[in-house]
Amino acid sequence: MSTQPFEPQPTLNPNLVQINSSTEATIESIIQKRLAEERARLEAEAGVHRKETHHFKRPTERPFTKTERGNTTLLFGGLTWKHEKLVHGALEGLGYLAEVLPTPNVSAFQTGKEFGNNGQCNPTYFTVGNLVQYLQSLEEQGFSKQEIIDRYVFFTAGACGPCRFGMYEAEYRLALRNAGFDGFRVLLFQQAGGLSQSDCEAGLEMNLDFFLGILNALNTGDVLNEVGYIVRPFELNPGQTDQVLDRVMDYMHEVFARKQPFKVEDSLANFLGGFKDTAEYVGKFVNQLRGDDITAPLARCKEMFDEIEIDRLRVKPIVKITGEFWAQTTEGDGNFNMFKFLEREGAQVLVEPVGTWITYMIHQVIQRYKDQKGLEEGAVLPPIWQLGKRAKIEWNFRNKVAKLKLAEAVFRHEYHKLMEALGSIGHHLADQYEMQRLGHPYYNSRSGGGEGHLEIAKNIYYSNKDLAHMVLSVKPFGCMPSTQSDGAQAAVVSHYKDIIYLPIETSGEGEVNAHSRVQMALGEAKNKAKREFNDILEKIGMSLDDLKQFVDEHPETRRPMYQVPHTKGVISTAANFALHIAERAKRESWTPKTVVAVN
Repeated sequence: MSTQPFEPQPTLNPNLVQINSSTEATIESIIQKRLAEERARLEAEAGVHRKETHHFKRPTERPFTKTERGNTTLLFGGLTWKHEKLVHGALEGLGYLAEVLPTPNVSAFQTGKEFGNNGQCNPTYFTVGNLVQYLQSLEEQGFSKQEIIDRYVFFTAGACGPCRFGMYEAEYRLALRNAGFDGFRVLLFQQAGGLSQSDCEAGLEMNLDFFLGILNALNTGDVLNEVGYIVRPFELNPGQTDQVLDRVMDYMHEVFARKQPFKVEDSLANFLGGFKDTAEYVGKFVNQLRGDDITAPLARCKEMFDEIEIDRLRVKPIVKITGEFWAQTTEGDGNFNMFKFLEREGAQVLVEPVGTWITYMIHQVIQRYKDQKGLEEGAVLPPIWQLGKRAKIEWNFRNKVAKLKLAEAVFRHEYHKLMEALGSIGHHLADQYEMQRLGHPYYNSRSGGGEGHLEIAKNIYYSNKDLAHMVLSVKPFGCMPSTQSDGAQAAVVSHYKDIIYLPIETSGEGEVNAHSRVQMALGEAKNKAKREFNDILEKIGMSLDDLKQFVDEHPETRRPMYQVPHTKGVISTAANFALHIAERAKRESWTPKTVVAVN
């Protein structure tokens, strides 16, 4: 006969709680309940009122998949219309449906304030409001909200660090939800981390073809954009540059839309077998470095620009644009239409290429690897006698840096190749190592956020290199990184007495005040340019009429793509052109003809 061990059963006060089989309550739940009740009683006696806390969690978003690519349109924007048109062509060439958002205006700014959070910087309001405004226009055309959510996605850049740029994604989602477009998909490409999308059959493939296409579009947009600003101030027929630029951009859009990624032919693929992918990868790079898919069309664009007649003897101050990336790039209400205003006021605008930002990011990663060398293996380097460990650290470090330096060199080579194909009248990309050397004494180059030390370095670089009479820094109201650099600029200006530097904060309002401040600084820059030109005339011993007579007898000098060398110590286009004419006149033994007055 077996006996069961005795197991004592818990006894509970029936006056406190009743347990039955239907509720399946446990002792632990009863304890927790009693604790909660006692906590509530004590807090009530102490006058403590607890509020329920809801922690934010990033909503799970329906992905943009490969099967949707044929009927889903990518929306994007935020650059100049030249860059956007070429990126649009590149996306079409890769097989995507794409549309460019309009340039944000004040109405978009107000829409962003209506549906977004308070206290955001104006690029947030302009870009968020612009997206909402565009979706509302689709709804007015007859699309339902669900059709818009299903058939469109928005592709934008994101960031991390001490800037509200890192919060753009949350702002987009909040504004979209408040505007009634909850569930609209936002694809965020981070500066570090790639695309915020799952890897399974992604609708937007971030492969080598994608990156080469977008980088080629951005670089081509940079050089064409700069040429437009170089030529326009000197055109003899007002509006001709814009007309030619429209034709050029339409032509280059078609070039990018028709451009097909390099692929290994099927017959060769069968021969290569398992090496097909490697061969195709190498082939794409060789085609990029040696091909003329873009340089040949740019040579045709050069001929189009040469149809414009210009007068380089107009004395105009050169104004270099720097500042926060979005504010210094956009060409609308977001920066008070500053570029058009400067040209109307008689200035030549020197715009900032996107390429500078790309090389800056590469440079910062290289610098970070140098600073953190060996830290992956521990807090300190291994002792010198552990040669194996030290060699491994050195190999890993040099391998990473070599790859990035190669990428940097290739990028600069490709940029300058396009510039040379267009006539070489644009400026080379600033050397990031020189920029670090110039900016670091005033602004620690390890500090992240915004353009870091670049704003300081550009002010010194473009002034000391005789490339600009005035530097105009455009940034959003309350932009923290740019505000920090403005504080350091006071030391820069005190050390470099000839610099004319003006920071302008932008918002949705205040355009008249901003233009007034720019006019005052521009007046000083104009006087500087006029003094420079008069000094050059005195130096070369020729009058303005003599110079004009030489130009009339040499019509090739009126072409935009005619090469005029830059002379050290001379800034303006007119002054450099006058020096060049004087040198040519001396070589050709040219003398001005005496004009006889007829009574």
